[in-house]
Amino acid sequence: MLGWYPGHMNKARRQIKEALPEIDVAIEVLDARLPYSSANPMLAELTRHKPVLKILSRADLADPQRTREWVAHFDAQAGMRALAVTTTQARELKRIPRLCHELAGAVRADRDVRVMVMGIPNVGKSTLINGLAGRAIAKTGNEPAVTKRQQKVRIAGRVALVDTPGVLWPKIEDQASAYRLAASGAIRDTAIDYVDVAMVTAAELAHRYAEALKARYKLKTLPTYVPHPEAERVEADGPERPDLMALAGFDGHAILAEIATKRGGLRPGGEVDLHRGAEVLLHELRHGKLGRLTLETPADIPAPDAATDDDASATSTSA
Repeated sequence: MLGWYPGHMNKARRQIKEALPEIDVAIEVLDARLPYSSANPMLAELTRHKPVLKILSRADLADPQRTREWVAHFDAQAGMRALAVTTTQARELKRIPRLCHELAGAVRADRDVRVMVMGIPNVGKSTLINGLAGRAIAKTGNEPAVTKRQQKVRIAGRVALVDTPGVLWPKIEDQASAYRLAASGAIRDTAIDYVDVAMVTAAELAHRYAEALKARYKLKTLPTYVPHPEAERVEADGPERPDLMALAGFDGHAILAEIATKRGGLRPGGEVDLHRGAEVLLHELRHGKLGRLTLETPADIPAPDAATDDDASATSTSA
């Protein structure tokens, strides 16, 4: 279980909750490569009485077929629409004001549709705002949590946008989601062991995109994973954790070692620098060097857990 909830994110959550009564439509920006894992369940709770437009950003990096599946999944839900875009392409953003009006329904003729843009860190919210505004309004960056406060801007199409800081939820219960978020860069590289993230990601890529992985790193084979019978599976202070490499079915450690060997990670004496392999894999994944790929499908969404209480978790773990 990953806990990572800086104080400014707790403040942002309060600000969002206070502003929502005046909002007509919520836009949640998701990473098209991981639309489930990059969707904040805390925001879903906050916006449950509002129409929502899901923007799947970085669609140019995602698997087109998987993106169509995700758009269909969201469009099938009441009060929700989805649109896949590349946020740096202004022409792809032109549909957004119209979709906001459709979701908002009847709004007084003398005012704009009020739209709040939200999402986790580093999914492209600020780039989306700038693209819609046609100028640099919101600060952008490659690190999580660049936006630190709410920003307001009026755009064409009679829409008033409120930008918000990226907000993670107090505890990421789903370990697979935590590793996918870390792989994408949405969580700081210090939040989970960097090499562990790369090993799990290597196994996931072998499972979902074997040919792309082999072609990029000139790998002849992708070894299957055999769990060690003495492996520690339970944390001393926590519940049993899933063996993500076993679930993927491939040996991420062996794959990462091979990548490191081929990309300058072989030290004198034959020692393999796994950190070098991790740097290569995660950097190239984040920049689309392995091709267009998506790390999850709607079928990967876990069954809902009736015992989960997000509000209680937020109270008990917030900074």
